Amino acid sequence: MKSSLAPGIKLITTFSRDSWYRGFILVLTFLFYTAYHLSRKPISIVKSELHRNCSTVIRPADLNITNNVTWCDWPPFDQDNYQTLFGVLDNCFLVAYAIGMFFSGIFGERLPLRYYLSFGMLMSGLFTCLFGFGFYWNIHSLGYYAFVQVMNGLMQTTGWPAVVACVGNWFGKGKRGFIMGVWNSHTSVGNILGSLIAGVFVSTAWGMSFIVPGIIIASAGILCFFFLVEKPEDVNCLSPQHHSGQESGETAPLLQDASNVGAISTEPEEVVEEHTEAISFFGALCIPGVVEFSLCLLFAKLVSYTFLYWLPLYISNVAHFEAKEAGDMSTLFDVGGILGGILAGLVSDYTGGRATTCCVMLIVAAPMLFLYNDIGQRSLGTTIGMLLLCGGLVNGPYALITTAVSADLGTHESLRGNARALSTVTAIIDGTGSIGAALGPLLAGVISPTGWKNVFFMLISADVLACLFLSRLVYKEVQGWCGRGPRARGFKEF
Repeated sequence: MKSSLAPGIKLITTFSRDSWYRGFILVLTFLFYTAYHLSRKPISIVKSELHRNCSTVIRPADLNITNNVTWCDWPPFDQDNYQTLFGVLDNCFLVAYAIGMFFSGIFGERLPLRYYLSFGMLMSGLFTCLFGFGFYWNIHSLGYYAFVQVMNGLMQTTGWPAVVACVGNWFGKGKRGFIMGVWNSHTSVGNILGSLIAGVFVSTAWGMSFIVPGIIIASAGILCFFFLVEKPEDVNCLSPQHHSGQESGETAPLLQDASNVGAISTEPEEVVEEHTEAISFFGALCIPGVVEFSLCLLFAKLVSYTFLYWLPLYISNVAHFEAKEAGDMSTLFDVGGILGGILAGLVSDYTGGRATTCCVMLIVAAPMLFLYNDIGQRSLGTTIGMLLLCGGLVNGPYALITTAVSADLGTHESLRGNARALSTVTAIIDGTGSIGAALGPLLAGVISPTGWKNVFFMLISADVLACLFLSRLVYKEVQGWCGRGPRARGFKEF
C-alpha cells in the first residue's frame, strides 16, 4: 500500500516556489521596519523619567541634595522649560528625517537595496545606543543628545522607501490595500514592542531603554545583508506582472479611467517596455494624486506623531500614571492603529476609493479626539476604548497613504512601466508627511504649557486640513461611482 504524503508536506507543496519567496520577503521586510519603529519609540517613554515629580520619589538617605524639587531629574531636563527641551530633541530627529527622506528615495533607486537597508539599520542601531550610553557616561549636554537625534533621523530615512520599493518589486496590484494594510502593522507592532522594551528598563536604568532596541535594529541589519532578495528575477521567480493567470486583478492598470472599468477587450495586451532609468524628482511630482496625498499625509502624520511622542507624557500628567504604566497604556493607541490600517485597506480595496476612505476616517477622527480629551481619563474602560478608537481612526489613513496609495502612484500607468519610480514617489509622500511629523511634536511642546485642551484643538484642526486636501480626489471618486454603479470597483485616473 502506497503511503500518503504527510499533511505538512501537502500544505507546503500547495504553494509555488514563487509564493514562498514572496511570503518570505513580506515577513522579512515586516521585521525590518518593525525594528526601525521599535528603535524610535524609547524617547517618548523615557521623557517622563528624565523629568519627574520628585516629591513622590523616595530619596536615598545618603544623597546630599540642594534642590528638593528637581533632585531626581536628569539635567538638563530638570529646568522649568523641560517640555521645550523635549520638543527640541523630537525635532532634531524629525526635521533631519523629513529633509533626509527627500534624498533617500533618490539614493534608494540608484543603490542596491540590500546594502542600503543594511547600512541604514546598522547606523541607526549605533546612534540609538549612543543616546543610551549618555546614561552610563553621565552626559548632561543637550548638544550631545541633539546631535545623536539628528544623525539617527538621517539614518532612519533609509528604511521606508527601500522596504516599500522591495515589496513593490515582489507584489502586484491585486488586493494591495489589504496586503499592505496587514503588512503596515509593522509600524504599530514596532511602537508597541519599543514601548514595552523601554518600559522594562525606564525606572531602573533608562540607558538600556535605548541600547536594547539599538542592538535589535543592528541585528536586523545583519539579517538583511544575508537574506534580502531585492527582485524576483534575482532568484529566477516571475515578476508580479507575469502572475495575471494565477492572481486575478494583479495586472489591472492602477488608477485607470472609470469608463474602461468592466470593458472586455479582445485585443492582445500591449507589452510595455520597462524603463530602466530612474524618474526625476519633478517627474514624480507630476504624477496625478502625488501632491494631494502628500499634503494630506503632512497633516495626518502631524497628528499621528504627536501621539507617538507625547501620548505617554500626556497619560502620565493627566491620569497620574507612573512612566512604565503610561508607556504600557499608550500601546493601545498602536493596537487600534493596526486594526485601523487593515480596515482602511479592506474598504479601499472593495470600493476603489483610497481618498474617500482616508477622508471619512479623518472626519470621524476629529470629534473622537475631542471626546478623548474630554472624557478619556474618567475610567479605565473609557481610556482603553477611546485609545483603541482614536488609534484606528488616526493611523488608518496614515497607513493607507504610506503603503497602498504610495505603491499605486509609484506604479501609475502614466509611467509606462518605469518600475524605478516607486522609491522616489514613496520618499516624496513620506518626506512631505515627515514635515508634519516634525511640526506636530514641536507645536505640542510649545502649546502644552497652556493646557492639553489646546493641543487637542491643534490636532483636530490638522485633521480637518488633511480632509480638505483630499476634497478634489474624493469628488472624482464619487463622480466615478455615480457613473458606473455603486458596487463597481477599480481605480480612476486622478
